[in-house]
Amino acid sequence: MKTKASRKVMTFFRIVMVLTAVFFSTNLPAAEKLITIVHTNDMHSHFQGFSPEIDYQALPVNTDKTLGGWARIATVIKNTKKERANPVLTFDAGDYTMGSLYHMLIREEAFELRLLSAMGYDAVTLGNHEFDLKPAGLASILRTAKAKGGLPQIVFAGAIFDRQNPVLASLQDTFSETGVKNYMVLERSGLKIGIFGLLGKIAIEVSPFAKPLTFRDPLETAQDMVNLLRNKEKVDIVVCLSHSGLNDNPDKSEDQLLAKKVKGIDVIISGHTHTKLDKPIQVGDTIIVQAWCYGKQVGVLDIAYDKGKVTVKNYATVSVNSSIKSDEPIQKMIDSFKQTINSQLLSPDNLSYDQVIAETKWDLTNAAEESPLGNMIADSIRWYVNKVDSDPSDPSSRVMVAVESNGVIRDDLIAGQTGKVTVGDLFRTVPLGIGVDGTMAYPLISFYLYGHELKKTLEILTSVRPLKGDDYFLQISGLRFTYNPRRMIFDRVTDIEMGSEEDGYRPLDYRASNNQLYRVAANIYNATFLKLVGRFTYSLLDIVPKDKNGAPIENLSAALIDGNKVQPGIQELKEWQGVIQYVRSFPDLNGNGLPDIPEKYKGKLGRILEKPSLNPGNLVSRATTPTLVLLAVFGIIVLLIVLIFIVIKNRKKREMDKGSG
Repeated sequence: MKTKASRKVMTFFRIVMVLTAVFFSTNLPAAEKLITIVHTNDMHSHFQGFSPEIDYQALPVNTDKTLGGWARIATVIKNTKKERANPVLTFDAGDYTMGSLYHMLIREEAFELRLLSAMGYDAVTLGNHEFDLKPAGLASILRTAKAKGGLPQIVFAGAIFDRQNPVLASLQDTFSETGVKNYMVLERSGLKIGIFGLLGKIAIEVSPFAKPLTFRDPLETAQDMVNLLRNKEKVDIVVCLSHSGLNDNPDKSEDQLLAKKVKGIDVIISGHTHTKLDKPIQVGDTIIVQAWCYGKQVGVLDIAYDKGKVTVKNYATVSVNSSIKSDEPIQKMIDSFKQTINSQLLSPDNLSYDQVIAETKWDLTNAAEESPLGNMIADSIRWYVNKVDSDPSDPSSRVMVAVESNGVIRDDLIAGQTGKVTVGDLFRTVPLGIGVDGTMAYPLISFYLYGHELKKTLEILTSVRPLKGDDYFLQISGLRFTYNPRRMIFDRVTDIEMGSEEDGYRPLDYRASNNQLYRVAANIYNATFLKLVGRFTYSLLDIVPKDKNGAPIENLSAALIDGNKVQPGIQELKEWQGVIQYVRSFPDLNGNGLPDIPEKYKGKLGRILEKPSLNPGNLVSRATTPTLVLLAVFGIIVLLIVLIFIVIKNRKKREMDKGSG
């Protein structure tokens, strides 16, 4: 039987134990909390591994050299969740659409959003290419995805809606109906995580089809979101899905500037620039990651939250290759989508996704220089328009020049293991756009320019491209030219010849006094930028598309090429179909029934020659307005200096004369 004293001792020890537990629970540091983020960006409807897709083996492992494939990405997501005891979140930073034949039915089927939902993405944002089909097109995509049961959470801040505009009112209503939000808050392991999405300045600039929708300044948008999430929602961690991008120059790197100027963002999942990062970029307390493009890489970011601070515990980039077994349910969805593409899109033209239509013994690549693929695509435009819409009895009706920008050429054409070129692989080279009539893909248009305007067009490559980026590099057909990058900006082209490798080249008179008009062909997107480049260059590179009589074309839809004049209305001539027809026109050199890519597209053809020189004669020869203006300014400055010198000299002479007198 316990004594009174022993009971007091026991009570004392219990009190000590309780107090000790309370002391340690309140004074010892709390254990850090772990979160894992799986992230992708710029997947551009590349559902299957490439290049080429004909090599892609979905379910066997270690059988091909392709990269990418959404079914493989699904496996990476599932495996990451299995390997970690802590919560795993999956995000995408936008541009998951526009890049393969699968997107051609995006308004009717919304394959991309349905797959992202099935793959378990927690949140995605909108990139500039999600607006390629205009606000009405985006609204259709969202409604279709919801109706077909597959819509991940979309976060997108910064859109400016005008309820007085029916198009914008409809898009805003669709955002509300389909659950698109400025931000979202998730709770995991006792942590509140706020996620918001935005579109960067450069991405906004290259979104002409988003009109009439406009966007707030990204930095202002981000600051408002951070304030709201931190102060109202009281979140512990802020994640920004930013379709803004990175640049080797930190002063031009939008997401680095975002992290520097907007405090309170813990993690930026970056997109838009297709940057391949092997490790995160740290700017202050902000962690920035980006996972290349086209699903070729997945980033896995392990972060720790401790005492209000987020740090990187580990970062891994997963190469999405054949060593990863595809997730079977996701691959079955993709296979079924391919059958839909075949039956609804391609079969009317007697084509199918995996149909082999040519062969090549080498890779046709594209870069910010004259390139084999760029030459072939530019040639296809000129060939296709002349085939469909020129009169042999009227030389002026022939297209003399075609241009294509690198920003529209989206993928190389790779020989792979077989050398076979399929419809799906060839389409990926020029997959983008929407027509004036609302049908998918960019249509071709034609117009007339003077010789001096052709020179201005080429100056886009020599002068605008260094300022604005490689997307502005132009691939050309029907011309070859030389330029000196040391010359005055906007006046670097020194010699131009017109013609072809087959028919030979002859000098082009690009003096302003030459009133001959030359027919030019391009897709409507590039033609739009030709019209706008004058504004960017303070009218130094004004280019005015004209009809064959020299009258300015105000609306480029009036320059659309009619692919079938028998039918009523305009039957738009699509660029991708022209590329396919051009390739199918090549001769079969080995007698196996398949056209062969010609030898001319194995390397450069000398169409674009850079000849740097600081020789004074080379700097001013055949000068046009920019150089002449500079010379005039320089002359005026020299004259002023001489006059000042003379005035000073005369004044001193008078003073000396006065002193001697």
